[in-house]
Amino acid sequence: MPHLSRHLVSQAPATTVALPSSALLELPEKVLQFGTGVLLRGLPDYLIDKANRQGVFNGRIVVVKSTDGGDIDAFTRQDGLYTLGIRGIEDGREISENVVCSAISRVLSAKSQWADILACAANPDLQVVLSNTTEVGIQLVSDDISQSPPQSFPGKLLAFLLARYRAFAGAKDKGLVIVPTELIPDNGTKLEAILLEQAHRNGLDAEFIDWLETANQVCNSLVDRIVPGRPDKATQAVLAAELGYEDELLTMSEVYTLWAIEGDARVKEILSFEQVDAGVIVQPDINLFRELKLRLLNGTHTLSCGLAHLAGFTTVREAMEDANLAGFVHNLMLADLLPGIPYQVDEKMGQRFGMQVLDRFRNPSIEHRWLSISMNYTAKMQMRNVPTLLHYYQKLKAVPHYMALGFAAYLSFMRATRQEGGTWYGEANGQSYEIQDDKAGYFADLWARLEPAELTRTVLKNQALWGHDLSALPGFTAGVTRYLEKILEHGARTTVAHTLNRTVAQNVAV
Repeated sequence: MPHLSRHLVSQAPATTVALPSSALLELPEKVLQFGTGVLLRGLPDYLIDKANRQGVFNGRIVVVKSTDGGDIDAFTRQDGLYTLGIRGIEDGREISENVVCSAISRVLSAKSQWADILACAANPDLQVVLSNTTEVGIQLVSDDISQSPPQSFPGKLLAFLLARYRAFAGAKDKGLVIVPTELIPDNGTKLEAILLEQAHRNGLDAEFIDWLETANQVCNSLVDRIVPGRPDKATQAVLAAELGYEDELLTMSEVYTLWAIEGDARVKEILSFEQVDAGVIVQPDINLFRELKLRLLNGTHTLSCGLAHLAGFTTVREAMEDANLAGFVHNLMLADLLPGIPYQVDEKMGQRFGMQVLDRFRNPSIEHRWLSISMNYTAKMQMRNVPTLLHYYQKLKAVPHYMALGFAAYLSFMRATRQEGGTWYGEANGQSYEIQDDKAGYFADLWARLEPAELTRTVLKNQALWGHDLSALPGFTAGVTRYLEKILEHGARTTVAHTLNRTVAQNVAV
């Protein structure tokens, strides 16, 4: 079977994949990208390819890889081409698409091709820098930017910007729009501060530092798309037969796309690929999208994981195939969490986002395990859900019953039955499970000596855990206690069904 390459694409084989035209392979290089990971391939690189196909952005990407070997060799063999398989649910419809992305022109190794990377700084067509160097990439370290290459990602970027400044004699219109996609809050703000600090530490002149600050824009951004990457060998073989070729860089992703970028009119104009996908948003404030993701997606995961596991479901998709658990997730998200978001949210936008999250939870191509979601359970509950709970009470002055049930399930999940090698284990449905939480010992002690009602009061009053006395919220302690006692007596499945006024055997679509 042939391998993916420019030659193969030029032959236009009859496959089920969207192939690029020859013109797309000749577009100028307008983007410098640090990183070759699957998130970049599955989100920004795909979106740039999508825009190019519609004649909008009309630019390709030079990728910087920190080391030799690995996927850099695969990119060379495949002329920068890779296949993105998009699978999932959108507005209740199952989506299955295959696209050969042609946005990447070449991949250069910082270790052995640093001079070639710096030469790109003199390219007048260049407008954008993207990065995803993992969360540890955006950190201040002592770095000499005259090295070939500098040690850190910010050091490499600063050396590149200095080379561009010199190539164009400090021209203000040759500054770049820099969009980090690392999964940390305020990633652009942090990166810019590090660049400026390293510029001072490296003794760079005041004129360059002024150009760095005024001619370039470093944008905060938020990315959200599940990109599992390369599938298992059995799935690869099926896809290769379907596509008609082998692809060493085959990448899978979900349908859902969110790339929120904080920027002004100039940023919006330069990042013209925003026009081709509703999931790309460029606006001056992106906190709304951070709140929606944190409260509706992450918060729902956290408040559902204990309940779903205790009910016997391994993955999110399995739980969403059960009418009662799906009903709980739906009501939790839209009835309790949405009105409790501590940020001004347009109701229609919030409802739309919530429905998209439900589609993502139902995706048959994603195996997201509840036990993985339960890791650091207590910290996640405090960060993701306590502010929502407090705002719900402030706004509605009522007990959010689905949140109370989720909290009760959390308490039940944290009930350890044994300890081995320093690890605490709970038990559900005849199977033991690991409690991956640094507060597991605290809960083991409480469960060993307290009845459910007293345990609930003790935990809710613990301000060291929550930053607040949650027992002071009217009716919340009683609600959590009642649900916890029901879970202990009747089991999680029956408790959910009774909460929804259904029987366990019912199978009503939500």
